[in-house]
Amino acid sequence: MTTSGPTKRALPQVKRREVDSSGQDWVRFEEQRPGPHLPVIARPTLPDVDLPAWARAQRPRVEEHLHRHGAVLFRGFDVATPEAMDRAIQAMADAALPYEERSSPRSQVSGNIYTSTDHPAAERIFPHNEQSYNQTFPLRLFFACVTPAQQGGETPLADSRRVYQRLPAELRARFLEQGYMYVRNFGHRLGLSWQTAFQTEDRAEVEAYCRRNAIDFEWRDGNRLRTRQVRRAAGLHPVTGEPVWFNHATFFHVSTLPSQVGAVLLAELGEDELPNNTYYGDGSPIEPATLDTLRAAYEAEQVSFPWERGDLLVVDNMLSTHARSSFSGPRKVLAGMARPHAWSDVAAPIR
Repeated sequence: MTTSGPTKRALPQVKRREVDSSGQDWVRFEEQRPGPHLPVIARPTLPDVDLPAWARAQRPRVEEHLHRHGAVLFRGFDVATPEAMDRAIQAMADAALPYEERSSPRSQVSGNIYTSTDHPAAERIFPHNEQSYNQTFPLRLFFACVTPAQQGGETPLADSRRVYQRLPAELRARFLEQGYMYVRNFGHRLGLSWQTAFQTEDRAEVEAYCRRNAIDFEWRDGNRLRTRQVRRAAGLHPVTGEPVWFNHATFFHVSTLPSQVGAVLLAELGEDELPNNTYYGDGSPIEPATLDTLRAAYEAEQVSFPWERGDLLVVDNMLSTHARSSFSGPRKVLAGMARPHAWSDVAAPIR
């Protein structure tokens, strides 16, 4: 008698997902809304995707999204250390830059990686393009979230192209013709010292820097320094060719400070001694109504997202402004700058 074993059943056929060996489909880009709205969110579609390695191979694709949207938020890659952030910067923008001609208090964390700002948590930071007042500015900004705040602490963004288009033509025309003047006073124990701003104790080094960068300077009693620099208010993006509102005229004006803070500074120091202030390029005052219009344009274009630990935000510094909301609880966001670019290369006439 012959006995037979249990009948063998065929295993179900599992259809394996094809994975592009080039890595192109290892990361998915998700638009928040149709159109060039920022930021676009990039997430891994596979576990353990090495972001720097992927970004180096796919740099043209990352650049395409940056030029379209102005900012890319990489989420799910766990970029939460200075070392991880520096690797990502090298992959996408070659190398992080030192923080020169400083205007904001920051702490150096490692190499050219800094805290995003050391301003008190209760202070809101107005939208701005990083170092637009410098003759050479960073075209790329990187922000990595190590510790999100318990409440608030977002990094709002605004499209500089849309800010430009939102402004009245006559307002733009005056700034395009004259530019704006940025005046700084160092030595009142308010704001940064000139030693911190220029990263030297040597007056001669400061003077040499100012001469190279078209900054008028004046040494005053008590080791104080006053500088004046006239800068353009808008430029053309070097890749897209689009006009962008790119300046610190609103950010550094005394009226953009909280009203009580501005009133106290004016009462104690007078306008001539303010740590920071701005004027039209010919030195005449910017009208209050004009400043209100400028602030309203930035505010109308702002968008926010909540930080998550390990997020990496990459910003095209000409296409997008950034800001900071006030917050409570511990918050640590690292910052890095890259891709130096000269104003002379983006200052073509704008009509």
